[in-house]
Amino acid sequence: MQARPERILLAPGLDISRLVCGLWQVADIEKDGTTIDPEQGADALEAYVRAGFDTFDMADHYGSAEIITGHLLKRFPDGGVKPRAFTKWCPEPGPMTRDVVRRGVEERLTRLGVDRIDLLQFHWWTFEHPAWLDALHEMQAMKEEGLIGALGFTNVDAAHLALALSDGIEIASNQVCFSLIDRRAAGALSDLCARSGVKLLAYGTLCGGFLSEKWLGQPEPAAIPDWSRSKYKRFIDTAGGWEPYQAILRAASRIAKKHGVSLSNVASRWVLEHQAVAATIIGARLGESEHRDDNLNVFRFQLDAEDRAQLDDAFASTQPIPGDCGDEYRKPPFLTASGDLSHHLDAIPSVYTAEPMPGRPGRMRVSSGSIWEPLAGYSRAVRIGNRVLVSGTTATHGTDRCVAPGDAGAQATYILDKIAASLSPLGAKMEDVVRTRIYLKDAANWEPVSRAHGRVFGEILPANTLIEAGNLIGDYEVEIEAEAIVED
Repeated sequence: MQARPERILLAPGLDISRLVCGLWQVADIEKDGTTIDPEQGADALEAYVRAGFDTFDMADHYGSAEIITGHLLKRFPDGGVKPRAFTKWCPEPGPMTRDVVRRGVEERLTRLGVDRIDLLQFHWWTFEHPAWLDALHEMQAMKEEGLIGALGFTNVDAAHLALALSDGIEIASNQVCFSLIDRRAAGALSDLCARSGVKLLAYGTLCGGFLSEKWLGQPEPAAIPDWSRSKYKRFIDTAGGWEPYQAILRAASRIAKKHGVSLSNVASRWVLEHQAVAATIIGARLGESEHRDDNLNVFRFQLDAEDRAQLDDAFASTQPIPGDCGDEYRKPPFLTASGDLSHHLDAIPSVYTAEPMPGRPGRMRVSSGSIWEPLAGYSRAVRIGNRVLVSGTTATHGTDRCVAPGDAGAQATYILDKIAASLSPLGAKMEDVVRTRIYLKDAANWEPVSRAHGRVFGEILPANTLIEAGNLIGDYEVEIEAEAIVED
């Protein structure tokens, strides 16, 4: 019998349990205004530590989880081995100045009562707002100062993880949803992890409890009372509905009986065996310990070829969850608890502002703040009637910084976000784009740029031209322009 969880080196000096205890339950317990006594909460967490579950994951919005963990950490002497504490910073979109970022990180340090955060994970709601890179560069500086041990992402797709890495950010991990139902992380994200060394921390591996014997053979529920399960029911519906989901349960149940483990163990084992996955995140039930022994069973068996074939047969009856990891928070069908972001944010602000053109009634324009626009006398985008024209756009961040120098694919990702941000204040969106033109410094970079274009426009399919233009100014590898028509 496995006595303690397996371990893995997530980053230099950061050895963690492959079963990470998630503390989201704290927010559920405290949602009616009550607060868990931090010492009693620390008692519950210490019981996990003594059993080998010494790695905890929390966030700025998980109630008093950071404070409870801080009380736990104080119980372990300096210089010795302490529990590992991961937390997340999930700011609302807006300017990420040095002061804003440092206040956000310092609050995490204060609540945890530490001089250095083991792993700080960053979540950003919309990549159309470019300040996420400002935040990352300031956190990178804090990492170099020793205030942050390792930097991670949460709910970031492969394209934007690649962009951050290419822009010089040292990312150790990306926390994403990954399960027998939601298999997106096994695609482009895992491929990037294999190339970059970034590891995945997988949550939702049991789909809020739906991947267990409890639901095997049960009728589809008419209503879901709690937010966690309502979110994962949306994933089940999107993957094809109740019967394909039941087919996965049946296959996992047969495998579980074969190995003498639980269905949930099979679901977790399937995720853990992916090379990109460092650990799965399990809910820490404060005051309860019965599930710890069952969770350890994931380390006492392995899936064989027959097991995988059975699961693959069940997967064949499902539909892939659309998009990439994290898209559920950024674009339809918004597979969140409420089906939108209303329980997270009141609104997502536009980074640019539309202004009327003097002397031209009905004509609007947008500036991105680049030094080139006033210098050369042009707008980032102009709306005339129902047409929106977006100027040739490069990966210029702020006034003049080139993002991801030398990486054409990463620059294209940034540019397309910037184009989307330019369209929004003029009442248009990417779905309204009817033409794009791409100018490459080197035609050899056609494929990464085309793939970036395809990720955004794969269903929209605007008219497109791609040419080698020769030298572009500075370190820019690609320039893209767009035209949209807004339907009445």
